[in-house]
Amino acid sequence: MESQLVWRDEYNIGVDVLDKEHQRLFKIINKLFAFSDEEKKSQWACQEGIKYFKDHAVKHFAEEEKYMASINYEGLSTHRLLHRGFRKNTLPALEAELEQSKYSAGSVNHFLGVCAGWLIGHTLTEDRAIVGEGASKWLNLLPEEEHEALKKVIIQLVYDMFHLESHVISETYSGEKFGKGVYYRLVYGTQDQEEQCEIFLVFEERLLINTVGKALGVETGRLDTMLISAARYTAQQFVRRIIEHLPDMEGYELKEENLLTYEQFRSVFEKKNLQVSLLIDTGEGYFSYCAIAPHLLKKGVAVPIGAENAVAEIEKYLTQKQEEPVKRKILVVDDSLTIRQGMKNLLEEDYDVAMVDSGVAAIRCIILDRPDLVLLDYEMPVCNGKQVLEMLRSENSFEGLPVIFLTGRTDPETVRNLVSMRPDGYLAKYLKPEEIKKKIDIFFETRDS
Repeated sequence: MESQLVWRDEYNIGVDVLDKEHQRLFKIINKLFAFSDEEKKSQWACQEGIKYFKDHAVKHFAEEEKYMASINYEGLSTHRLLHRGFRKNTLPALEAELEQSKYSAGSVNHFLGVCAGWLIGHTLTEDRAIVGEGASKWLNLLPEEEHEALKKVIIQLVYDMFHLESHVISETYSGEKFGKGVYYRLVYGTQDQEEQCEIFLVFEERLLINTVGKALGVETGRLDTMLISAARYTAQQFVRRIIEHLPDMEGYELKEENLLTYEQFRSVFEKKNLQVSLLIDTGEGYFSYCAIAPHLLKKGVAVPIGAENAVAEIEKYLTQKQEEPVKRKILVVDDSLTIRQGMKNLLEEDYDVAMVDSGVAAIRCIILDRPDLVLLDYEMPVCNGKQVLEMLRSENSFEGLPVIFLTGRTDPETVRNLVSMRPDGYLAKYLKPEEIKKKIDIFFETRDS
């Protein structure tokens, strides 16, 4: 894989015992990176190496939590929740993939890429927040026990209402788009209006069609006014049953509801006091439950739905969705904000452009919302373009996904390395913007012909 995690000064948080443990975890991952290149190593030895990393990471989590407790760190419960999410959700999912593939090179690379990306991101944000250098992105999550209880309630309700066996795949969902979605906002408040709570439910369209739609006998495979109306009332019942399990929300009543565009919904995640942000896989489609309290968004974020305008607003919402131009989806993967934003500015008039800053984030984004083309930086740190392409080609569902490398180097050796991986092409970053745009346009025209 030719990858190594390079320890940088910025990773030091100034606590010697934690910095040493972080460096040790980096070294373990580097050994596994090197180890994964040796094809003759046995599956057993690979299993043992990964088990060692897992055990050491879990031990480090416990030591880090002990340190935070010793300094009375106010974000301890949230930090512990993030550790637990990685331990109970991320690692088991990766291990299941390893077992299923019998420790194939692709699954090992995926394991290492995700773990390396998580470790760096966690160290640079959450761990630095321990010493007051920056703030945790998830500082305002519910306390651990309440958060765990709420997850169980939601999973049980999904089963009770839809007979679906679901599971949480992220406890810190950041508002990524997944497929075609319906974004529904409910505002609850007390009679005196002093306190308010906002609930955001995000449904993948196919989930509504496969649950509420089937119950209604809808056979068109698309959303209509009746289905959206039924989904609204089903969602209200769902949230009402959740509220019944939350004693702190006794006396709260529904004050406002809105159907949002993705852009309106995404703006929520620019705020910094999400109390709950769960992403759930139901088996029939993705579903997200997010909560913000107290009320943060400005009034008028969307037209309130009431008895007198419900049908008109739903029809307008569906019309807007239908009239949205169907654009090709392009995912730009680059660790440079300048490159990402430049590509977005160049392409967004004709294409639906999403951006991520790492290979690990790219895999997650591709799974949630498959693009029509990936523009992939070849020379990213940790999980580079080669590794991402290998992961995609190792999965049957993604092996045909078009990938074009972005590179700042076009010397003969680099070009030979790029071509040997059989991407769908490569683009030099130094080309004039109009040349890049023209090449991408031609790529799609050629595929369509």
